[in-house]
Amino acid sequence: MRWNSGQEMSATASARGAAGFGELPEWDLADLYAAMDAPELARDLEKASIDAVAFEARWKGTLAIEAERGAAGKLGQAMQTYEALEELVGRVVSYAGLVYAGDTSDPKRAKLYGDVQEKMTDASAHLLFFALELNLVDDALILKALDADPEFGHYRPWVLDLRKDKPYQLEDRVEQLFHEKSITGRGAWNRLFDETMTDLRFDIGGEELTLEPALNKLQDPDGEVRKAASEALAATFRKNLRVFTLITNTLSKDKEISDRWRAFEDIADSRHLANRVEREVVDALAAAVREAYPRLSHRYYAMKAKWLGMEVMNHWDRNAPLPETPQATIGWDEAKDTVLTAYQSFSPEMAEIARDFFDRRWIDAPVRPGKAPGAFAHPTVPSAHPYVLLNYMGKPRDVMTLAHELGHGVHQVLAGGQGALMASTPLTLAETASVFGEMLTFRSLLDRTTDKRERKAMLAQKVEDMINTVVRQIAFYEFERKVHSERKNGELTSDQLGQFWLEVQAESLGPAIKLREGYEVFWSYIPHFIHSPFYVYAYAFGDCLVNSLYAVYQNAERGFQDKYFEMLRAGGTKHHSELLKPFGLDATDPAFWQKGLAVISNLIDELEALD
Repeated sequence: MRWNSGQEMSATASARGAAGFGELPEWDLADLYAAMDAPELARDLEKASIDAVAFEARWKGTLAIEAERGAAGKLGQAMQTYEALEELVGRVVSYAGLVYAGDTSDPKRAKLYGDVQEKMTDASAHLLFFALELNLVDDALILKALDADPEFGHYRPWVLDLRKDKPYQLEDRVEQLFHEKSITGRGAWNRLFDETMTDLRFDIGGEELTLEPALNKLQDPDGEVRKAASEALAATFRKNLRVFTLITNTLSKDKEISDRWRAFEDIADSRHLANRVEREVVDALAAAVREAYPRLSHRYYAMKAKWLGMEVMNHWDRNAPLPETPQATIGWDEAKDTVLTAYQSFSPEMAEIARDFFDRRWIDAPVRPGKAPGAFAHPTVPSAHPYVLLNYMGKPRDVMTLAHELGHGVHQVLAGGQGALMASTPLTLAETASVFGEMLTFRSLLDRTTDKRERKAMLAQKVEDMINTVVRQIAFYEFERKVHSERKNGELTSDQLGQFWLEVQAESLGPAIKLREGYEVFWSYIPHFIHSPFYVYAYAFGDCLVNSLYAVYQNAERGFQDKYFEMLRAGGTKHHSELLKPFGLDATDPAFWQKGLAVISNLIDELEALD
């Protein structure tokens, strides 16, 4: 049977409607391909393979010669062809990935995903030479060609950015080996983690739940439900701990091998390079957040324990709602209107772009068995548009997640004008628009709230979200540093991993939270550790950046929106220093991070005043 999202909508949407959410949308992937067996998909798979081989035959070994020819050279033509191939491969891979995310337990979708990954890895192996060879061309010749050839000069940001990778570049055949073996190495272990995680079931009160609904129980008003959820999560994670420990050990060793061959000095340097951010900047961020633990998370959780009538909270109480928190389910239409109203108040253009996600079925919202957990915005390719995946359960945090992912989506739409090679934004800046979207939504809701108890609940939830984004993510970063550093000395046991987890969590959360038995295995479900080592600090970077950026917005008389959209449209064409300069911000200044953290501290002050 042909698959598209519309064919499966009625049963899922009606079930969610009965739960009080209203009709939840499922995405329509037909803008990429009509179905898994669509002839266009088969055609593009074949075309990508054939064109990649032809590209290598035409251009390999010629780039230095073309650069020497200056204005008469054809590097611009080569770049355009290369970008078109990247677009084609990206479209196919994006479709397969989104289909697979919709139900990772479906063997047909898993096969499509695996087959596409394999074929496109083979095809892109023929494109690998291009960036490597371009980087071997003399700097002076490259600069001369960029100035002389307008078509090549169009790609100046990409070409100059690429050359930052040059010191870590290996010989061509080694690069090809790394590339081709990624599908049976890192890629295979990533897939094992995903499929294992989506198959897990958690018995809570006699009900078998998947991961997302089980984690959602940790926000239940009833402490006994939260405890039962935590124990069920721990029990299932513990049963699968050997697999998660093996995956973690293997991927950590895989990264160590790659880093050693490429001569990276620090375990996180490859991520810093990919993010185009200096190690010193990240070190300053991490140090500032760790220093702020006592006045942020420690102070807040001590207040929360008092509000809940406890001397100390158990770890399963960390995200418990306050008694003042409204418990009514938030329907989908209300969530949509809340976010669009907030976006509209900032910029009609922003709201118009976001509205397309709802009107054109670019969002997949329901919880389904087998569906990928969490949430994401996938940019796909510039010739199409992004898609957003949610697991919507009607909680206030789900509304903030919607605002977050739509922020990503708006950013991806705006950056798409840069083309397939230059639209992608480093992770540190990719979180800017998403966190900014959250902040707009929160401030819009807060401004409309006059009831003191409701205002307290909203402020508390925002503080918790910011602590989760800043404090918790830096704690995750410190956990990864422990894991990857110690892995160099040999395989890590589950007990060692659990001990590292407890150490960083105790330090970051503070004495008001008691880490009970079972919490030592909660490291095992965090997907970022598996898919993108050291990704997590980008959340803290983005949150602190947005705090400073929002302060500029509040004090700006006019022109902020224009500068903001210019920043988003830049995609990956500018360094963070260039993008922040128009706002008078500098991430290399230690005071920059203190300003961002002060916003969280001030919200906690406001909560204390309301108490």
